[in-house]
Amino acid sequence: MSNSIKDQFPVFRQNADEKPIVYLDSAATSQRPESVIKAVDDFYYKHNANPHRGSYQLGIEATEAYENARLKVASFINAKDPSCVIFTRNTTESMNLIAYSYGMNFIKEGDRVVITILEHHSNMIPWQQVCRAKGAKLDYIYADKGGIISDEEIEAKITDGVKLVAATHVSNVLGIKTPIEKIIKRAHEVGAVAAVDAAQSSPHIKLDVEALDADFLAFSGHKLYSPLGVGVLWGKRELLDKMPPFLTGGDMIDSVREQDATWAELPNKFEAGTQNAGGAVGLAAAIDWIESVGFDKIEAVEREIYDYAWAKLKEVPHLTVYGSDKGEHYGAIAFNVDDVHPHDVATILDADGVCIRSGHHCAQPLMGHIGTSSCCRASFAVYNTKEDVDALCASLLKVRKWLGFED
Repeated sequence: MSNSIKDQFPVFRQNADEKPIVYLDSAATSQRPESVIKAVDDFYYKHNANPHRGSYQLGIEATEAYENARLKVASFINAKDPSCVIFTRNTTESMNLIAYSYGMNFIKEGDRVVITILEHHSNMIPWQQVCRAKGAKLDYIYADKGGIISDEEIEAKITDGVKLVAATHVSNVLGIKTPIEKIIKRAHEVGAVAAVDAAQSSPHIKLDVEALDADFLAFSGHKLYSPLGVGVLWGKRELLDKMPPFLTGGDMIDSVREQDATWAELPNKFEAGTQNAGGAVGLAAAIDWIESVGFDKIEAVEREIYDYAWAKLKEVPHLTVYGSDKGEHYGAIAFNVDDVHPHDVATILDADGVCIRSGHHCAQPLMGHIGTSSCCRASFAVYNTKEDVDALCASLLKVRKWLGFED
């Protein structure tokens, strides 16, 4: 199963006869299957024009391709109203759109905003900015050292006076799934709006905005087997309708006069300027590919690889694995080699063709919370195999020897 999937990714085929790539950085960006690359090529070869602008045939085809991608995304996340699907560049832009369009206009002095300590900076700094500008207070839901958030912590932090709760679905560092359903339910109980960062969950878990009952949900295409530079923000219509645009310019207006303007209807109001139509087409093709494999198979393959990797890494001497074996995990495992900087670990592994991430992973408060300034991260996708894990562990065994440690 895994090998046949890997064969669909040109990057692995092209390097098979040289130094094989062991790609373990899918939490940063996934590789792309051939069907996605071909769909993007086909758009630029045959249908390239500016969506929503031209009434000529190419312009019509480009518009249809772009809007069909929106329909595909809506179905993918079970959004009943496709006009509530907004294309952005990535999750970062989506969260900033929420912060600046909703937060700056509806968060008031004395209000409270709650996020978790697990957040990526993209779902942290925008709320710092909003709270600083509006005189609101930013509070944190804390996890234990393994990344587990308790029911008691949710109840204690999401209380009266909280107007917005923004939380990740899956931690980009620890791979732990948050109790997002409980967080959303509690937010609504106190009258708060709930925003979900689904960047790390979208490749691994079937998303359903109706079942989650989130008010906003965002994810990136580049972690979802599609091209760089395309992302999604979904929001409930009653919120999106009352929010002013984040960016202004072309295609987001209904009419413009010398001194004022009126905005276009959703989703155009939030899609100023020429959009990444090729990226949207690639995202639609990626969704087609994911659905051809099926989330049941994706979860089964990835669960086997993740559990295997967790057990194998625990056996590597002089290795600290962060996180807990409790809870649901997807995609990422964080670790450090004793006495070796994570950047050095990543460089040494690269000599064996093993690609991992090192650094603070845009989650510096979480780093401090778990007791380190930086770490290594191996992250998995459906194309990974047990052989990839074995290669990772074999390379890790060389790290300290390379640096002259006597083990």
